[in-house]
Amino acid sequence: MNDPASPAETLRGTLAELLDGLPPSQAAAAVERLIATYRGDTPTHAPILRDRADATAYAAYRMPATFEAVRSALAAFAAAVPGWTPGSHADIGGGTGAATWAVAATWPGERAVTVLDWAEPALALGREIARADPALRGARWQRARIGAALTLESTDLVTVSYVLNELSEADRTSLVDAAAAAAQSVVIVEAGTPAGYARVIEARDRLVGAGFRIAAPCPHSAACPIVPGTDWCHFSARVSRSSLHRRVKGGSLAYEDEKFAYVAATRLPVTTAPARVVRRPQIRKGQVLLDLCEADGHLSRTTVTKRHGDLYKAARDADWGDAWPPEAR
Repeated sequence: MNDPASPAETLRGTLAELLDGLPPSQAAAAVERLIATYRGDTPTHAPILRDRADATAYAAYRMPATFEAVRSALAAFAAAVPGWTPGSHADIGGGTGAATWAVAATWPGERAVTVLDWAEPALALGREIARADPALRGARWQRARIGAALTLESTDLVTVSYVLNELSEADRTSLVDAAAAAAQSVVIVEAGTPAGYARVIEARDRLVGAGFRIAAPCPHSAACPIVPGTDWCHFSARVSRSSLHRRVKGGSLAYEDEKFAYVAATRLPVTTAPARVVRRPQIRKGQVLLDLCEADGHLSRTTVTKRHGDLYKAARDADWGDAWPPEAR
């Protein structure tokens, strides 16, 4: 008997089947328009996904990257709250449901799931895609205006991925406050740009102010030690590229790296990392340089050399975003 496919494999296969029914030129044109819209800095006041073609192009192009970014954030969060599994999940602005797939990949099993989004074509397609995973077939896909008027039912986990950039400052504040009031745990993911990081920090500050503990990526709940305007905290997730990605971007690589910023906060007890690697490790002859965010709320650089023995081997294997030292996990 064959092992069941992982959520990531199931999602990739389902998205590939969807594209079979959409002419390549139409898919590429829709993606180009959507990219231009999502990269804009002006909040939108109408659904970006207008019809099934838009929703299909968006799902095929963006769902794998969103899935991998959210799954990476959730993995760090799960390590900080070992033994906990959400019994309910609300995905705000969830569109076609990438974050629901990431939650299912992180904590297998069925749970109460609600996906809220303004775009009905996205919700309809997300419901269709979810039929491929038994754990998601019972999810509720509900149309809602994401902003100040949003009301949320009590839930264990709220995810908000690549949504804050679409909202005005007032709506962002209202959304984060609503999530904090409704959920035990909140995970917010944004693009790994300076602007995306700024939105994440804004949300992080509000969550801490509401009594949440930061579980990841920060190993502390103090203020972010990065001086505004000098740098930004972000991470990277490896994403398998579809044929649509290669057509639109004109590339031949089978993968790309999705840069993202995130915060995972909770009212649960947390076991945070002593430190986290916040830049890609620099491997040099006989040494590895690690840039760390420390539990005391400061940034530092540590050099691990061959004389450190097993720690040196671990440093060579360390990845951007990992907890450090490795025995902490």
